[in-house]
Amino acid sequence: MSSPVDTVPPLTADKAPGVRGALLRYRIMAYLVGTLLVVLVVVGMPLKYFGDNGIVVTLTGVPHGWLYMVLLITAYDLGRRVHWPWGRLLVIALAGTVPFLSFWAEYSARKDVQARLKAVASQDGP
Repeated sequence: MSSPVDTVPPLTADKAPGVRGALLRYRIMAYLVGTLLVVLVVVGMPLKYFGDNGIVVTLTGVPHGWLYMVLLITAYDLGRRVHWPWGRLLVIALAGTVPFLSFWAEYSARKDVQARLKAVASQDGP
């Protein structure tokens, strides 16, 4: 019986540039969303509830929400290109809602995609 990994089509050299671009877009969005969420939770929420100043929440919360939608699109694009299972995509999508977790998800995704790209480069030879 074959496992789901066996049925995933391998990454080919002609698709590698598109995967690299999708990875770059995802990484940028993961860092933006993660940074805004950390600022929102660590700075904005205490200022709102203890300092009676909600401007930081507005200035970080609204952009975080809109950019989170862009993160979902870039994560889906990357996952579609490298054939990630739906479970992995769901974890990556939810990581943008927990402070600091988007940085771990970005690291995990980058490691996986770079390993796949390295395997493609080694198949092509020097």
